[in-house]
Amino acid sequence: MPGGMPILPVEAYTSQEWFDREQEAIFSRTWAYAGFVEDLTEPGQYLSVQAGLNNIFVVMGKDRQLRAFHNICRHRGTQLIRSIGQAAALRCPYHDWTYDLEGKLVGVPQRGKEFPDLDPSCISLFPASVGVWRGLIWVHPDPDAPSLAEWFGGVEPHLGPHRVEQLPELKRLGTAQMVEANWKIVVENFVDLYHLKHLHSATLATYDHDRGECSWHGPHFAFWEPLTADYAAAAERQSPFPLLDEVRGENAGVWVPMLFPGIGFGEFENNWSLFHVKPVAPDRTWVTTRTRTADVPRWRFAYQLLRSGMLWRRPRGKYEGDPKTDPLSSGNLLLEDNFACEQQQRSLGSPQLEHGPSSQHGEAGVRRHQEIVLEWLNGAA
Repeated sequence: MPGGMPILPVEAYTSQEWFDREQEAIFSRTWAYAGFVEDLTEPGQYLSVQAGLNNIFVVMGKDRQLRAFHNICRHRGTQLIRSIGQAAALRCPYHDWTYDLEGKLVGVPQRGKEFPDLDPSCISLFPASVGVWRGLIWVHPDPDAPSLAEWFGGVEPHLGPHRVEQLPELKRLGTAQMVEANWKIVVENFVDLYHLKHLHSATLATYDHDRGECSWHGPHFAFWEPLTADYAAAAERQSPFPLLDEVRGENAGVWVPMLFPGIGFGEFENNWSLFHVKPVAPDRTWVTTRTRTADVPRWRFAYQLLRSGMLWRRPRGKYEGDPKTDPLSSGNLLLEDNFACEQQQRSLGSPQLEHGPSSQHGEAGVRRHQEIVLEWLNGAA
């Protein structure tokens, strides 16, 4: 077995103890994706995100600056906000302690009677780090975290040429699904190049998998592969979406990086997608996607769909079958991947489980990802 696999034991994918260690040692100590910059455009708008053991919210202040705080009231620890919204001030739902958009305590009910010695200037929300990179908002639990430029600096030159900030989101293409598998299986599937021409023999048939190039930059994975010659010659007509101007000629292809610990990009010739892996339990992972497309009039999308023939032609799957009940007949890339991940997770409970040989090139990314996880858990990262 080239390189040897698995590096991690079965317990790494099934044990609550492993899961808890990862939440503390990995997800609580890395930059976490929080949203798109257009999610927060007005003072008082906020959103929250789970970063390992920490729930953090980002809010736009009156000065239109983004700030991040731990979502913990300084009185009794109640979470101040839920999900996404907008407010002139941040009020705890439990006892109505109120903070301004800069995190300062500005209101305590019955303060004179109940807290006669309280000095509000000494009690502010705990700060966290926030930054913007490639049109995305990121947070880190540590207020003195390494910069985003430092965290992503090594992998950034290996990302696609897409001008992410200039591509509008096509919200109808967004997805959200609970995958019944450990988060590492989901990530390992993302960096497994061996499966591309097999599991996705139909859904990714427009890419030349034999000419793909991958590399690691710190804990981050980068991958690129060109279009097949046949598709490249006809992409202008066959693509179901308008092509992106910056992904043409020798740039025509797809970049598929996986940023540690669980943010994937799908940077295609006709769209840019975010793939967000959020651990929920040892055997459950919440996966969401958001997609950006060309900034062109809406009629161009209808025209391109009609031109490509996709308006009346069902996407091909790996097998012929009922697309409503068989993921491998759906012609849907994500459903194919989710199916494979869940099948792998189910086998972990079998006493007959034994991994066979590991492919020298195609599964090298899987082996490296397992090594990186182990390095972080052992404190060597």
